Amino acid sequence: MSKGVNKVLSTLAGAAAGAAAGGIAARSVSSKKIKELLDGHAKVHELYMAFDQWLRIRQEGKTLVEYFERNEYKTVAIYGMKELGERLFDELEGSGIEVRYIIDKNADAIYADVDVITPEDDLEPVDVIVVTALYYFDEIEEMLSDKVDYPIVSLEDILYEV
Repeated sequence: MSKGVNKVLSTLAGAAAGAAAGGIAARSVSSKKIKELLDGHAKVHELYMAFDQWLRIRQEGKTLVEYFERNEYKTVAIYGMKELGERLFDELEGSGIEVRYIIDKNADAIYADVDVITPEDDLEPVDVIVVTALYYFDEIEEMLSDKVDYPIVSLEDILYEV
């Protein structure tokens, strides 16, 4: 083959390889974005279902305090201080169930009437840690179970056991 033909074939092969690599990269970025969107949807759905169940409990004239009393949990730490954590804190306030502290990765940005610490800090013994970050419960439980020897429960479980 002539040098000109080799050059054209080489250019075409390079262009084809570049197009293939670009397609793969675009699919990879697209797949990542789709996964992020699906994860976000799953988190919102769990939040929605938790608030729906909590409302049902309240409409039946019950509170989550019953769960803590039935299990003889008098001292609690709450993991996660977003919407569900704030509502749990409010529900336990003045109930006789003491929230000793809050655990949150963003402890510096949270104001509360109790201590707010990070998961890396030493965790003072309590009767139970309630995880309000429902979507991440399994990984949070795994991380905390290496540090404590008392129960770690999901708020979701509490909502369906009241």
